[in-house]
Amino acid sequence: MNAPVSTVACSRHLLSLADASRETLEALLIRAQAFAEGHYDRRALDGIAVCTLFFEPSTRTRLSFQLAAQQLGAHVLNFDASTSSTSKGETALDTLKNIEAMGVRGFIVRHREDGAVAALAGQAREGTCLINAGDGRSAHPTQGLLDMLSLRQAKGRDFSGLRVAMIGDVKHSRVARSDLQALRTLGTGEIRVCGPASLLPDDGTLDGCTVTQDFDAALDGVDAVMMLRLQRERMEEGLVSSLQDYHRDYGLSAARLKRAAADAVVMHPGPMNRGVEITDEVADGPQSLILTQVANGVAVRMAVLEALLKG
Repeated sequence: MNAPVSTVACSRHLLSLADASRETLEALLIRAQAFAEGHYDRRALDGIAVCTLFFEPSTRTRLSFQLAAQQLGAHVLNFDASTSSTSKGETALDTLKNIEAMGVRGFIVRHREDGAVAALAGQAREGTCLINAGDGRSAHPTQGLLDMLSLRQAKGRDFSGLRVAMIGDVKHSRVARSDLQALRTLGTGEIRVCGPASLLPDDGTLDGCTVTQDFDAALDGVDAVMMLRLQRERMEEGLVSSLQDYHRDYGLSAARLKRAAADAVVMHPGPMNRGVEITDEVADGPQSLILTQVANGVAVRMAVLEALLKG
């Protein structure tokens, strides 16, 4: 597995899915499925130290990476920026270098700035591996992979006949960018993107997608609905008039979901704003894959850690 995953970004790191081949993605998804079924070596990363280097808050991503590393036998160090020397002025690079000097080989990095993880990877010593756990608006590659695994389990390996709708704040979403990259690479039949014009990007992010502001039209007959979190600061910036208006126009309710295919699945990367982008009835309903996504996060991150660090 070491060779295929190296094509994702560079020889030692997983920074983005932008340049990942279909072969690479499918190999990782097959391996992750095996992990999800409990087929793995609990000593695969025995003696290897990894650090969750998070400069931004996280719950699901941090915990699933910790559990994934522990399941493979790695030693796990947890870094918390709020209680670290970064609060005294130490740079992220100095932090990385100091922890590297302790013999840590793998770094799982989350940062609020676009490109920050790639910049750190460019300064890492040979033999160190960095995994992007989310940076700015740029990328969240393991979230993209776990979303693809969840969709694959529900709808099969062939994405060519799938119609997928992505709804919400795409403009500010690193998850959306990684998901769109993966969906295109895996040959998804139709990708629809819907949201307020103020929350849709005007660069090449939506190339090849059907773009609309009409939520009902976007849902018509789709096989999967990917809801995105509305970042509440967008309302303060004037990009959304009110949470009530947003829910009226772009909130997924059980009644609205009936416009999708009868066996459509619903996804959300979390954290959810219940009653804003999604109702309780849908989030907790029989078509929801939300907790499946969380469970698959561990399996996918095990596959990535094994691919980069084993051997």
